[in-house]
Amino acid sequence: MEHLRPVELKVIDELFGMSSGYVLDFTNRTFADFFYREVGVDIYDDAYAIYGSSKGKHLRAFLTIGQPRAIARALAALWEYREESRLGQAQAETVANARQRLSVIVERLGGTPLSSFDTAATESKEETKPRIFRVNEATLRHLEERFLALHQMSDEPQMRGYHFEKLLTELFNAWGMDARGGFRVVGEQIDGSFQLDGDIYLLEAKWQRAKTDANALHAFQGKVSERPEWTRGLFVGFAGFTDVGLRAFTARKIILADGLDIYDALARRLSFADIIAAKVRYASEYRNPFQRVRSLFPL
Repeated sequence: MEHLRPVELKVIDELFGMSSGYVLDFTNRTFADFFYREVGVDIYDDAYAIYGSSKGKHLRAFLTIGQPRAIARALAALWEYREESRLGQAQAETVANARQRLSVIVERLGGTPLSSFDTAATESKEETKPRIFRVNEATLRHLEERFLALHQMSDEPQMRGYHFEKLLTELFNAWGMDARGGFRVVGEQIDGSFQLDGDIYLLEAKWQRAKTDANALHAFQGKVSERPEWTRGLFVGFAGFTDVGLRAFTARKIILADGLDIYDALARRLSFADIIAAKVRYASEYRNPFQRVRSLFPL
């Protein structure tokens, strides 16, 4: 599925020279390194060779089949690289309204507005803009009703778990977090994933009557630790976590939530993106991966 309109591709080509077969001043090696470091993508994977073998053709393929948030990250990183090079060589801008036109594209794909490196000193004094995302009230109300209805389901764990995972995926997407449902890779099952502020979060969702112990937390942490460094994890245990389990578990890039957190998020219409950000900050500051929503966002 193409996420970019022809007029947007024309802007990108003006800025980065894609149609020439080249991309800025990258060599094949530096282009591969750049994409892996900035986007987490192997740009020379066969999937991106559908239009040809040049750097420009691989970029064109990525812009065609990549995920919107990943495309936004790539465009923002390419813009930063271009501007550092242009200003370092004292070159004038040759593309009219370059930053504004590209920024519109990046923001439409879910990214943040691009910085103007020409006015970096001025912009550094501005306050960071708060996260703004419009959510359909009817969608949140429906999710809240479904969450409450899960309590009435039979105790068949597989069915409960399936509906719980599906609800969480829809909740993340309601807040623009580019979530996908459960998937299987060799040797393991992942309950889902989502993106937030450039990081990928794997999801582990447990809808069970017993509290989650340290063994389950360590197993999930193992899945996260085997992935690239920008991968984090969210473990949602409906019944919560045992005291012994929390004491025995040392979190590494994992945060925890329970059923009460999900209920509070839905009932109070709290931004789940803000909840994740608050939990991450609390975990970093206090070395504690589990702090309830109602403590982080008191009434």
